[in-house]
Amino acid sequence: MGRRIGLQTVEIESKPRIIGTYNIVGPKEGQGPLKEYFDEIIKDDLNGTESFEKAETSLLYTAISESIKKAKLKEVDINYLLAGDLLNQLSSSCFAARDLDIPFIGLYGACSTMAESLSIGSMIMEGGLANYVVAATSSHFSSAERQFRLPLEMGSQRPPTSQWTVTGAGSMVLGKKGKFPYVTHITTGKVKDYGIIDVNNMGVAMAPAAVDTIKQHFMDTNRKPSDYDLIATGDLGIIGKEFTEKLLLEYKYDMRGHYIDCGEIIFDASRQGTNAGGSGCGCSAVVATGYLLKNMLKGKFKRILLVSTGALLSSTSTLQGETIPGIAHAVSIEFGGE
Repeated sequence: MGRRIGLQTVEIESKPRIIGTYNIVGPKEGQGPLKEYFDEIIKDDLNGTESFEKAETSLLYTAISESIKKAKLKEVDINYLLAGDLLNQLSSSCFAARDLDIPFIGLYGACSTMAESLSIGSMIMEGGLANYVVAATSSHFSSAERQFRLPLEMGSQRPPTSQWTVTGAGSMVLGKKGKFPYVTHITTGKVKDYGIIDVNNMGVAMAPAAVDTIKQHFMDTNRKPSDYDLIATGDLGIIGKEFTEKLLLEYKYDMRGHYIDCGEIIFDASRQGTNAGGSGCGCSAVVATGYLLKNMLKGKFKRILLVSTGALLSSTSTLQGETIPGIAHAVSIEFGGE
C-alpha cells in the first residue's frame, strides 16, 4: 500500500500504469511546434457543433472514448471517470459524461485538473478500489474567453502578459499491468495567493503555488531537479515560468536544463500571436498526453514531474475585486527501470 512521505507527498507503491492516452486540439494548436504529438487536429473551433461550449464537450468526449479504445477496453470496463474543465458547473465534463456509461466524479482545479484527476485516480487505484480509471480534462479558447473575460465579438486587445487558452482535451486511462509509464509519487498542492488581481497576468498569479509545490516535492522526496529528465509546469507561460525559476533559485533549486512549461512550448508565441503563451486545462493535458508521454515511450525521458497549475478565480470573484488564488499539483511519472 502507499505511504505518506513528508508533509504533502504520497508514494504510490502499486505504480498505476498509463495504458492509454488520446488528445485532440484546435486548428491553432495544430499549427504550433508540437503538432506531431497530437492525435487529432480539428478543422475549426466549432467542430461541427452549434456553440463553442458544445464543441468543447465534443473534444472531451472524443479524448475519453478514444483513449479507452487505445487501451483496448470498453466503457463498461472503466470503474471511474475523473474529469473537470473551466466552465460553470463543469458543464463540458458533465455533458461528456452524459454520453458515457461510466461512473463519474467531477473535479474542479481550474488548469491544474489534469494532475489533479491523475492524482486522485492513482490514489483510487492504489487503494484497490478500481481496475481502470480515466483521468481527463478540456478547455476551449472561445468558451473560456466569454466566461472569464469578454465576448470575442468585442475585439478587445490583449496585453503582453495575457495567455491564449488552449482549445483541446486530453485523457489518460490508468490500469494495473503492462509496459507503460507509471505513477510513483503525488504531491498535493496548497492554495497560494500573493495578491495578484490582473486576470491578464495568470502566469505570475499561479507561480507561487507552483514554486511551493515543487519545493515541497523536493523536500518530501529528498530529490532535486537533476533527478528528473524533465519537470513540466502546466500553463505558467513565458512570464510565469521565468518568475518560477527565479523564486526556486531562492530556495537553492536550479531548474535550468530540466524545466519546461507546457504553456510556453505549445505555441510559437511570436509567430502565432499568443503573447505570453498557452493556458487552460487542456494545455497540460494535451502536452502531457502528447509530447511528454510519447517521448517517454520512445525512451527519451525516464522520469518526469508533471506540475499542472491552476488559477482558482471565478467571473464573480473578479468582478468583486478578489485576488487570484493559485494551486499546483505534482505527479511523478517513470518508465523503465523496474
